[in-house]
Amino acid sequence: MKLAPAIAVILSLTILTWSSIGASPTNPPIGAGSKDVTAAQVNGTWKSGRNTFKIWALGKGKLQIAFDGVYEYNLPSGPMANTGEGAGTANIDGDTAVFVPEGAGSDCKITLKFTAKKLIVKQEGQCGFGNHVYAEGTYRKISAHKPNFDQ
Repeated sequence: MKLAPAIAVILSLTILTWSSIGASPTNPPIGAGSKDVTAAQVNGTWKSGRNTFKIWALGKGKLQIAFDGVYEYNLPSGPMANTGEGAGTANIDGDTAVFVPEGAGSDCKITLKFTAKKLIVKQEGQCGFGNHVYAEGTYRKISAHKPNFDQ
């Protein structure tokens, strides 16, 4: 039984599949689903209006995430803003991660879906970010550098 040709075919298919999603043996997909994304596709800082997500792949299907949100409004006395934040880790499966910030209520669930050039975020429940501060929106990547999670 000759295994060398079979191994070569499997290796070729793996590289072809990885290359179609921007992955390589040095930048493998991080999810476990059919729509896997690479660390390079998720890592960085994402913005939607004044809201920001900082994301970094930790390996083994885990992401480190920090959210900073702002809700701006005007009063007769001038502009005002409510702010909120959340941080923690999320599990990613394919192109979708589920994030529940540390200390958030039991009904809080934030789903992050990574597409070719956008991050689409849906929020369920109250996450304790502040009055009218929500994570939901369509985000664009503004930096691929490792975010500073201490700021």
